[in-house]
Amino acid sequence: MSHDATITLQPLACAFPADGKTILHAAEAAGFVLPSSCRNGTCRTCICRLESGAVRYLVEWPGLSIEEKREHYLLPCVAVPLGDVVVSAPLAKRQPRS
Repeated sequence: MSHDATITLQPLACAFPADGKTILHAAEAAGFVLPSSCRNGTCRTCICRLESGAVRYLVEWPGLSIEEKREHYLLPCVAVPLGDVVVSAPLAKRQPRS
């Protein structure tokens, strides 16, 4: 796990540090909102696609089919980047400023 890893969200083209967190938690810490619900890798609300890089999962078998894994889908709520990653998250938004 790299604490220096950078996560880039597409199509927003926004990059932020992973800081050893899951992609979902790092995105939230950087001011972005991704769809999420269970946060434990089962509900699939947060499903995205890994465009480049590699991740490790906090759970043994996240809620993805073998075909989805082959097609580079991931669940950002339980995926920790192993280095720089680019994630296709079309539903990601910046958090509204308060």
